[in-house]
Amino acid sequence: MIVRDMARSAKRRLIKRFPPVSAKELLRGDRQFEARSDCGPVRAVELTLDWLCRAQDMSPGRDGGVSGFYTLGSGWSASYPETTGYIVCSFIDQGLKRCDDSLLDRARLMLDWLVKIQFPEGGFQSGLIDAARPVPVTFNTGQILLGLARGTEVLGDRYRDAMARAANWLVETQDADGCWRRAPTPLAAPGEKAYETHVSWGLFEAARVSGRQSWGTAGLRQVRWAISKLQPNGWMADCCMTDEAPLTHTLGYALKGIIEAYRFSNDRFFLDAAVSLADGLAGCIREDGYLAGRLQRDWSPAVDWACVTGSSQIAWSLMFLGHNADRARYRGLARKLNQFVRRTIPTQGDANVVGGVRGSFPINGGYFPFGFPNWAAKFTLDANQFELESEHTSASPGQSGPEHFATESLR
Repeated sequence: MIVRDMARSAKRRLIKRFPPVSAKELLRGDRQFEARSDCGPVRAVELTLDWLCRAQDMSPGRDGGVSGFYTLGSGWSASYPETTGYIVCSFIDQGLKRCDDSLLDRARLMLDWLVKIQFPEGGFQSGLIDAARPVPVTFNTGQILLGLARGTEVLGDRYRDAMARAANWLVETQDADGCWRRAPTPLAAPGEKAYETHVSWGLFEAARVSGRQSWGTAGLRQVRWAISKLQPNGWMADCCMTDEAPLTHTLGYALKGIIEAYRFSNDRFFLDAAVSLADGLAGCIREDGYLAGRLQRDWSPAVDWACVTGSSQIAWSLMFLGHNADRARYRGLARKLNQFVRRTIPTQGDANVVGGVRGSFPINGGYFPFGFPNWAAKFTLDANQFELESEHTSASPGQSGPEHFATESLR
């Protein structure tokens, strides 16, 4: 998943002390942020999609997966199974939207590779494909299940068995209260993780494609457990990999999973819980769209940098809630978040960073410093696509149900 604390890596510390010239240029641009222009949602979709294609092409293994990240001074990483899994969904959706078979072919390459590396019991590994001693873990399996379900739906039954084995493994390893505790990622601190609502989303998609409602029931059980972590002020406990002040990235995962539970069940309980969490997040967004990357229990900022990935994830969810809950102001907040992120995207220069979405703003912040993770580009692509589609929707929140928007925009 996500957060690999790059600041703790000796190589990353070296880069922070002696950043390359390109890093210095980016830092200089961040200090002059007010002068940077917004490329707009159409251009942002094009830029991030092109960058993700490049990330797939530049993966050192040329295995069909997507390189996990590009870092200044270190270059392209090995392919990242987890994020390749949900990038599949964006490529299929964009391929269908554009009638572009080349994007569907890229999705097939990703899926064929993922099927090859699946463990016999159905799970998938944590970390990059070249990780030492890989073991099956809950979170990564759930993210890859999203791609397998979408591939089965659109590209055919060749991915159905892998989808079923992944879903069955998740159900078999789930505890009675809904929480997953048996196969944690070795990259996170021990303990329960409320953000694994994003794993439940994978079960919802597999249930929808297959008709196996028991998978969806298991996902709803976990989301109900996670909602029990919500505090009266909307704060969600146990929602970070490594820190008591969670990243907006993991809070964004949690919020999206709760929304998907609502979409799957049409149960207002889940929508109300999503609004409770979103209300807390909404109060943290500045007028210029800046959102601190880690937040305290009282919703105060814990750091002086933004986690750009989390901003894009939360923008998508606020856009959805702005149309499907009594929170019209969320749409404006979502656009502000998207505008802020778009102003950070390089639009010219080094081909390896043009269209990439950095880990932090400023780029030397605490989340993936001097790096461009592929999941940041994926979530930014999706958030801007959703903004474009929502601009053409005039129905009021009271008239729109959980399936109001086109299927592609909701993935």
